[in-house]
Amino acid sequence: MSTELIVPTLGESITEATVSKWLKNIGDNFEADEPLVEIETDKITVEVPAPHAGSLKEIKVSEGTDVEIGGILGILDESKGKKPTSKKTETKEEKVKEEVKAVKVETKSSPAKSSPSARKIAEENNIKLEDVTSSRFDGRINKEDVVSHLSSSNKTRTNKAEREEVIKMSKIRQTISKRLKEAQNTAAILTTFNEIDMSKVVEIRKSKNQEFQSRYEVKLGFMSFFVKAVVKSLQEYPAVNAEIKDENIIYKNHFDIGIAVGTEKGLVVPILKDADQLSFGEIETKIIDLSTKAKDGTLTMDDLTGGTFTISNGGVYGSMLSTPIINRPQSGILGIHNIQKRAVVVNDEIVIRPMMYVALSYDHRIIDGKESVGFLVKVKKLLEDPSELVLGI
Repeated sequence: MSTELIVPTLGESITEATVSKWLKNIGDNFEADEPLVEIETDKITVEVPAPHAGSLKEIKVSEGTDVEIGGILGILDESKGKKPTSKKTETKEEKVKEEVKAVKVETKSSPAKSSPSARKIAEENNIKLEDVTSSRFDGRINKEDVVSHLSSSNKTRTNKAEREEVIKMSKIRQTISKRLKEAQNTAAILTTFNEIDMSKVVEIRKSKNQEFQSRYEVKLGFMSFFVKAVVKSLQEYPAVNAEIKDENIIYKNHFDIGIAVGTEKGLVVPILKDADQLSFGEIETKIIDLSTKAKDGTLTMDDLTGGTFTISNGGVYGSMLSTPIINRPQSGILGIHNIQKRAVVVNDEIVIRPMMYVALSYDHRIIDGKESVGFLVKVKKLLEDPSELVLGI
């Protein structure tokens, strides 16, 4: 009996997706819930699982092709869920010999026998996994195998025509480009800067990290301090937490903070919902969970929906200063950067302190200079004297 593999509903605003990769070939068998095809929207990449055991009878939508939500991806044959058994019964001795032989022989793996990171790197560089040699005894291809193959391929490229590759932009990358340009064309973006002495935050992390980790099973990071400081500052300067819709200004009484995360496919901004109601431990736990899902490509639409303000941490890449672009329809984004020890003047004395430059980009249409500077100064004060954040007063 044949059944149709349908594009699942991925969110209210999503009407189509792109088939990025088929994980099975025609004739391949699979079990129930086994991923069959990878599809990509302008926000997330998801794997469509098999509704039942069977085999892939027909592919309706090829890789790189757009398909509407509810469209037919392929035809499944439920009657061929099990591989046909051979008339000759293989003895245990023969099986052992084949397994030993497989270990000794250098093998090449199919895309199904590869790690997610290996598949992503191969896709980004237009490499067929069938051409990659596995270093493992079981034939599974890992990230290092693909990197090694890519390195050796680059060394052998002598033809001028092979010096350039043309690869179609992914849906996510197209959307990132479109929205960043829209933000520049629509909003009156200005950026104001300041610097923060991170001494007391560093001291708290150093003295309380072990106790914090034993209680919450996560490390005490810098981001939870920034989230707490941003929320308190947004409460004092509500225009920074607002947005423009038509001819109206919408002031938000909730604080859903977007945390920008860089992935192999581009930048995504999962949302820390109701951040004002979360403890330091809950913030750190949720950030790790969202970051892991972002890098694994398992974010849901709910993880990406909403957001009233965004924090972008360029410091993890070593950035010292930047001018971040606001994430529309939001009106503000805080860029935080690398912490470096610098000579500063404190009480008329030159001392060495761990300093960080911070940048607030904002929409000048609804946020005045007084509010933007006041907001950033408030963040600075809260982090230089974190007692208000810790005590909640």
